[in-house]
Amino acid sequence: MVTVLASVPYVYAQFPRVCATLEAIEAHQCCPFLSGNGSRCGEEEGRGSCVDIKIDDLPHGQQYVLVGIDDRERWPERFFNRSCVCNSNYGGFDCSGCKPGWQGEDCSQQRPPVIRQNIMNMTQEERETFLDVLDLSKSIPHPDYVVAQDHYRNLVAENATEPNFINITIYDLFVWVHYYSVRDTLLGPGQAYTAIDFSHEGPAFLTWHRMHLMGLENDLQVLSNDPTFALPYWDFAIGGSECDVCTDDILGGQNPNDPTFLGPNSTFADWEVVCLSLDWFNDNIKLCNGTFEGPIRRNPGGNIDRPAVQTLPATEDVIKCLQVDEYDTFPYFSDSDNSFRNALEGYSETDGEFEIGVRTLHNLAHLFLNGTGGMTHASANDPVFVLLHTFTDAIFDEWMKRSNATVADFPEENAPIGHNLDFNMVPFFPPVTSRNMFVPSEQLGYSYAVQFPEASTAEQTSPFTWAMVGISAFVALNVVVGLLVWSIRYRSRKRYEDLSLVQ
Repeated sequence: MVTVLASVPYVYAQFPRVCATLEAIEAHQCCPFLSGNGSRCGEEEGRGSCVDIKIDDLPHGQQYVLVGIDDRERWPERFFNRSCVCNSNYGGFDCSGCKPGWQGEDCSQQRPPVIRQNIMNMTQEERETFLDVLDLSKSIPHPDYVVAQDHYRNLVAENATEPNFINITIYDLFVWVHYYSVRDTLLGPGQAYTAIDFSHEGPAFLTWHRMHLMGLENDLQVLSNDPTFALPYWDFAIGGSECDVCTDDILGGQNPNDPTFLGPNSTFADWEVVCLSLDWFNDNIKLCNGTFEGPIRRNPGGNIDRPAVQTLPATEDVIKCLQVDEYDTFPYFSDSDNSFRNALEGYSETDGEFEIGVRTLHNLAHLFLNGTGGMTHASANDPVFVLLHTFTDAIFDEWMKRSNATVADFPEENAPIGHNLDFNMVPFFPPVTSRNMFVPSEQLGYSYAVQFPEASTAEQTSPFTWAMVGISAFVALNVVVGLLVWSIRYRSRKRYEDLSLVQ
């Protein structure tokens, strides 16, 4: 039995319901009263204050060449330039909650991390609880957040009394947030700029999706009235052409009448996708409004036109990826070489070597699903997305621990737009940056029940070590050859001398 509770304010997206008013939009200020009846941002209660939003002004890469056109540039300046900034460990859009990893009335108690585990290792009861809560989230309107259904220039129509925001369910908000971060720049009817992505193909790929998952996990904890509720993960690095979680009792098997649809006994058989018709949105200068657009499609390993995406990644791929030294490398894009982020995202070989057309790890797992889950702007509609990304995050977290990573490893500038260290990640609100997310997961209130294998001795040997071994072998070989030549010459000379004596 699931109980619906009032939500705990948390950083999510797009905008808090209390700020989706004509007054707030015209004032460009989202500084609500604490819990509705306190002071603004809980200033008098010592919890926070209403301040100007910091905007990252460092240069971004040249993948996006427009200026002042897209509402996601300098996020969220087009909508609000003032918001609550919370003191100490307080958090939320009105500072009535706690920051991730903290709890208590004054947010002074460190929260025990919830444990994200392999869904295949969960008991049947644990799995059913997760599936029931996830299913409920598809039908319950989000209590705190609403989304814009129109271009920002049309957000407030002439003579309108309210801006053009709409309600959306908890899970569809999760889908909408992902869609909004990757959608094209709307230029005019039938015109769009497509070379833009605020959550992929750059350093923030991992930090953005980490924040994305945390928002959903928090919502499901509230929805289930269980603060220990944790998102499970799908270990997709199992190789082969079988999707072990694609069964009716987990995330949906294949329909016997049409294998591209989910089985009729699946929890998600009746789910309908939103935010699918990207071309229509572009042609009409509209945003996704949560309208249902048909069922989820999935046909694991069934893309006969692309044999390379018919098989899942293997354990060895994860081992190699975890050995890549640098978090990211210039140009911090999908053609970065020797970049851990690019290897895990799946645009390079798993050892970090860039090669055009390669699709590995995260990308390969998406494409293997061969359906809704393989369409970037709509992929979050398939619940497999959640578990695919928790495992991706687990690999990211393991790399951070093994590498003792710090924010110094994350580029401050010249990354694609939206991907600099201190750019406010789109469309989270109140603003949150990659700096906030580039920390071990325990500091954010969760951890993973996963044991990644160590590399073999041969795999662990560094390139420098192999180089030294090679040099030593070369020197030794030259010494041997030199001695052999000297020996032959010496014997030849001795034989000649002996023959001379005989004559």
